[in-house]
Amino acid sequence: MKLAALISGGKDSSFAIYRALQEGHIVTDLVTIKPQSEDSYMFHSANIHLTELISRACGIPLTSKTSSGEKEKELDDLRNALRSVKVDGVAVGAIESQYQASRVIRICDELGLKMYAPLWHKEPEPLLREMIKCMDIRMVKVAAGGMDELWLGRRFDEKLIEDLKALNRKYRIHIMGEGGEYETLVLDAPYYKKRINLIKTENVWMRDHGVLKVIKAELGEKQKYSGISTASSTSL
Repeated sequence: MKLAALISGGKDSSFAIYRALQEGHIVTDLVTIKPQSEDSYMFHSANIHLTELISRACGIPLTSKTSSGEKEKELDDLRNALRSVKVDGVAVGAIESQYQASRVIRICDELGLKMYAPLWHKEPEPLLREMIKCMDIRMVKVAAGGMDELWLGRRFDEKLIEDLKALNRKYRIHIMGEGGEYETLVLDAPYYKKRINLIKTENVWMRDHGVLKVIKAELGEKQKYSGISTASSTSL
């Protein structure tokens, strides 16, 4: 199936693309909706500008639309973006959000497309462990009990998963961030031709939540190790 993939730059949408390619689908387009409001019900906002660099890293063209981020009205922006690509279906990283999945399905039905959601209702911990084996994932936004500024920029590994499980036991946070507890950025994945290196970042902390803002990033050459890669930088 020829797919357009909704991408925020985070782990879920990125891993959905990986699954699609593993299963023999062709991902011809990336689609990003950039919400002007951080309170968007549908779309992530943290470092969303980096989807342009992700498009270059993996060699898949990007269709990008700006949205007000206003509840329900933002769906028109997604609908218009999907009208501009010629595909059979839409790949999404939805795991548990019925709100998001139901609205994407509705738009797909209107446009005669199929929704491809390979992560839907997967067990959180095994899924997260699969992700860290093949992707370089960083924490770029936190907004939950027990998560302070020291979480920003952390790389997802076994220790981070154990820390998330501890917060789950104490504060009942969802370890995949399905309750909006955190957002992520993928710097490398198996289908990237080059990786992304963070050159300049800034922590912005606002009393009980914070964001790692990426001010400058560059593409770098991939060097294989332990299933993912490192790189030396090459300037854009």
